[in-house]
Amino acid sequence: MTNIKDLAKMAGVSVTTVSRVLNHHPYVSEEKRNAVLKAMEDSNYQKNINAVHLSTGKTRLIGVVLPFSDHPYFALLLKGIAKQALENNYKLVLFQTEYLESREIEALEMLKQKQIDSLIICSRACDLSVIEEHLQYGNIVLCENIMKDNISSTFVNHYEIFYEALEFLYQKGHRRIGYCIGRLSGTNSHKRERAYRDFHEKYGLAYHHEYVMDKCFYFEDGEKVMNKIKEMDNPPTALLVTGDQVAAGIVVCCQRQNISIPGKMSIIGFDNEPIAKMLNITTIEIPLVEMGKNLFLQAISSDISNRELSVKLIERGTV
Repeated sequence: MTNIKDLAKMAGVSVTTVSRVLNHHPYVSEEKRNAVLKAMEDSNYQKNINAVHLSTGKTRLIGVVLPFSDHPYFALLLKGIAKQALENNYKLVLFQTEYLESREIEALEMLKQKQIDSLIICSRACDLSVIEEHLQYGNIVLCENIMKDNISSTFVNHYEIFYEALEFLYQKGHRRIGYCIGRLSGTNSHKRERAYRDFHEKYGLAYHHEYVMDKCFYFEDGEKVMNKIKEMDNPPTALLVTGDQVAAGIVVCCQRQNISIPGKMSIIGFDNEPIAKMLNITTIEIPLVEMGKNLFLQAISSDISNRELSVKLIERGTV
């Protein structure tokens, strides 16, 4: 491959002049610039990007770890990240992990090897100690309430959100309330569980472990939830569903089975996706695109920050 020494020889100029032309330096005569450009064209010269990265210490690549690329929650986070990346002339490297620790480790290793400048982890499976071991290699930003002075994060208060939603249902007369989540493990899931237990303790309500249903990610999981509820002797009268897609699946399943909403079953979804508006589902609006934008800005910043974003309950026809 042609290198800058070859270009300098072909153009009859110094290596320094070639470098200035390649880097759009203004102080090069028109004659010499044209000679270098002609040499580049004649030799089909291509800039060695790896060499540029080594010289600048930057790849202008940001890694984004997310468990699923087709889930609306993560798609909206990614939308915000991608918008800021475009505006700041960065490119994204996506790691779809499906919550496998080995795939998160691959992303962390790319940060260690300087193949990416920073890493945004939208939802993690790795222990926090593993994340902290890699902070020396570049910025790592988390989408959870971590509140540490060495890791930036953007988050919403899942404990508070869950507790307020439970209170809202209680005030509507519900005493048997269940909830659906993607996974039982994870920092946010633990905070929701704590809110759920604290709520039951406050009002002296019986705790039913069968009311907590996990592995609920997609629209079709709504039918799975309703099949479980039909098998219960004392089913819940209300559900908190941590995703509007699943909430929509439950609503459609209830409609097919002539289960009155909110008469027999009340439902609160999460995220305020378009499908929630279409099906008139009460939901918690989480500003996911804004969260994504802030995650990116933290990834390219030299400062450590922790930012909490506010949410709001949008009351519609399912409660």
